[in-house]
Amino acid sequence: MDVQATTPLDPRVLDAMLPYLINYYGNPHSRTHAYGWESEAAMERARQQVASLIGADPREIIFTSGATESNNIAIKGVARFYRSRKKHLVTTQTEHKCVLDSCRSLESEGFQVTYLPVKKSGIIDLKELEAAIQPDTSLVSVMAVNNEIGVKQPIAEIGRICSSRKVYFHTDAAQAVGKIPLDVDDMKIDLMSISAHKIYGPKVRPQADFKVSRAADTEDNEGPSRCGDEWGP
Repeated sequence: MDVQATTPLDPRVLDAMLPYLINYYGNPHSRTHAYGWESEAAMERARQQVASLIGADPREIIFTSGATESNNIAIKGVARFYRSRKKHLVTTQTEHKCVLDSCRSLESEGFQVTYLPVKKSGIIDLKELEAAIQPDTSLVSVMAVNNEIGVKQPIAEIGRICSSRKVYFHTDAAQAVGKIPLDVDDMKIDLMSISAHKIYGPKVRPQADFKVSRAADTEDNEGPSRCGDEWGP
């Protein structure tokens, strides 16, 4: 109805995808034959396009199976990597369910999570955010645009606060990308989750922009953050 949950596939996207569903169907990580080379080249073009959209380096783009996986990897990846020194995270009470579920899962592992309330406007109080950050805080996760009420959080200001306190900043930007300007460097965003199907793309290739994370013990395909074969573009 309001294309918040998802969007129809743009015919231009379908036209761009069809050759790789029918003719160029190689595994992008099969590097010993032309079929794989063709698919790998297409994947890297797609990686460059995503990076350009959010002001990232293509090497920072990790393709995942879905937006839920992207948020899980970002939040749990940072938390578990720094667990020996930092056991505290900050998020908001109005985050997407998969973010809240990830935080609750970490609480069961012994982490502490601060759930910030929002004002009547739906926006967090930046002073409350600053007060919530502790010496052992590893990550702050705040949604860029809320999927239910549509409010935009002050992402650039949050990024500056996190950077000044040397805390990683993750934002679920699935409802924001392609609709408002986003630049991960200017906004000091360390990890960003975005999703193709929110912006007239297919429902098979959400993305995550990760500057830091290690969630797997293999360096296959998408590097140390995610293992398993990639799909074609």
